[in-house]
Amino acid sequence: MRRWLHQFSLMLSSVLFVSCASAVPPARIGEYVSSWRQVSSEAFTKIDQRPLQAGLVMVSDTAEPGAAPNLPEEALVRLGESLQRDLGRAIPLAITEILSVDGIGPRPQRNVAQFAELGQQRGFDYLAVVVVSSTEQEYPVTLSLGLTTHAQPGFRRDNWSLLEFVLLDLKQHQVVAQAEGRGWATLDRPSAPGIDQWYPAIFLRPQDERRIWPPTDAGAPNTLRVVSFEQAAQRLVLKLHNVWRGV
Repeated sequence: MRRWLHQFSLMLSSVLFVSCASAVPPARIGEYVSSWRQVSSEAFTKIDQRPLQAGLVMVSDTAEPGAAPNLPEEALVRLGESLQRDLGRAIPLAITEILSVDGIGPRPQRNVAQFAELGQQRGFDYLAVVVVSSTEQEYPVTLSLGLTTHAQPGFRRDNWSLLEFVLLDLKQHQVVAQAEGRGWATLDRPSAPGIDQWYPAIFLRPQDERRIWPPTDAGAPNTLRVVSFEQAAQRLVLKLHNVWRGV
């Protein structure tokens, strides 16, 4: 009986931990589209144009207190190019241009105007908007050295990433599709040099022990963010595909 209660408590703790982690980082999309009319997911399936032509806007959001540094510009561009390809495979959407824009921000009083004006300037009736945000936490840990029994003091940095997608109908001022994808990755690094054969190393979370080796020690935090956002992008595309199929 005690053994069963112990196993149940571990399972419950795991569920609660994952549930809490799913809210990190907090959703930011409401700061951008709160004034847009929300319609049912069926609205997208009723649009006659196939595939739907749209521009893609990547918004790097760090306005939330405690937000982590976002992807470097080059990595954000690569993420946009990956989404441009993969979103079109998930749903009947043709992203014909990735719009490089400045001045798009969390403006609840003006969030209709900023996207409507952008679409008018670029000649789009629809915009696919992806808000990119993340949260990080670093804390001391003891790192094991390969298969040996030795250990080394070090640090662990967790990155929780979030990609929030909305498809905006600029003429009707409404959201016709919406989904999000979350990622989680961990960077382990020693506090002293001399164990380069094992660390720094990046792990996918929550249940993946494969290691990813950053190309440089100095760039390891950025590699962590790239890996985490790649996981978020895969989940976003899968969710959109399931929404389209009615799953």
